[in-house]
Amino acid sequence: MKIILFDGVCNFCNATVNFILKRDKREIFRFSPQQSEQGRRLLEQHGKADAALKTIVFMDGDEWLEGMEAIIGITRQLKGAAWLSWLLRIIPRKISHALYTFVARNRYRWFGRRDACRLPKPGEQQRFL
Repeated sequence: MKIILFDGVCNFCNATVNFILKRDKREIFRFSPQQSEQGRRLLEQHGKADAALKTIVFMDGDEWLEGMEAIIGITRQLKGAAWLSWLLRIIPRKISHALYTFVARNRYRWFGRRDACRLPKPGEQQRFL
């Protein structure tokens, strides 16, 4: 199963989830806010409870990817967005990771945050853990 753990109160993170949902025509991804019981449990099972809310996480079977590596792994599998994965891979790793970290640190200030985690819209319930 391909699971994306995201910051459920971050507006930018929720926009990213919406971007993925729109392009995931095969419905291969499942989502969980990191603040949810399921999200916290998955983080703890992988010894990553301290990573919560600092980065997006992509679990693909036994593979665990965080941050820019997660974004690349996700976009590589999205129909119509594979070009983005390719683009992110040609940017030197040091630069792409620094850019990800910069955006992650400033996401609340730039994009705001919600008072509560995103709830699935009608028709999306089966996509969320």
